[in-house]
Amino acid sequence: MLNLDALNAASVTQEPYPFVIVPGFIGDEALQVIEKDFPQIGLPGSFPLETLRYGSGFDAFMNELRGDAFRRAIENKLTINLDKRPTMITVRGQARARDGQIHTDSKTKLVTVLIYLNGKWEAPGGRLRMLRNAENLNDFIAEVPPVQGTLLAFINTPNAWHGHEPFEGQRRAIQLNWVTDQGVVIREKIRHSVSAFFKKLKKSS
Repeated sequence: MLNLDALNAASVTQEPYPFVIVPGFIGDEALQVIEKDFPQIGLPGSFPLETLRYGSGFDAFMNELRGDAFRRAIENKLTINLDKRPTMITVRGQARARDGQIHTDSKTKLVTVLIYLNGKWEAPGGRLRMLRNAENLNDFIAEVPPVQGTLLAFINTPNAWHGHEPFEGQRRAIQLNWVTDQGVVIREKIRHSVSAFFKKLKKSS
């Protein structure tokens, strides 16, 4: 399902931090399978993979993302050793207007991979921007529309600022992180699961 050749051929932007953008990382045939079995997510926020229900096609996609071939491709592309580093996957289906504020990921996340699973994207908001600083959302190196099968991967340096203009509605994204240790995975799963529980509770009240 993964177009590793496209990833291997893509150029890495090194400044202000290393990142790579790969349109078409997921081919059309694989996208149809993944979309059919994508988990139903009616609430905003990130949901740990383990808390979701999905079909066999999506499960196969997740297994490839967690496989050695993909890890080695990311290691070679970003020049980083991820051997024996655990992974954590969260899934988003909906965006809130307040999402996308300028931020860096937590220090325990070594590499962030985002794979987008949306159709043609015409909205001005929701396009992730790789930023030069923490103050100006318009001072960006690159902008990534969250369109079908696009991959973005970056090393989580202290200055890996990113964010996007407000958007509200369906915005499907897979986030995979290689993290420092298994304790991070456990803590993040608990945090996201508790957050998801209260979101569902609030929606049903």
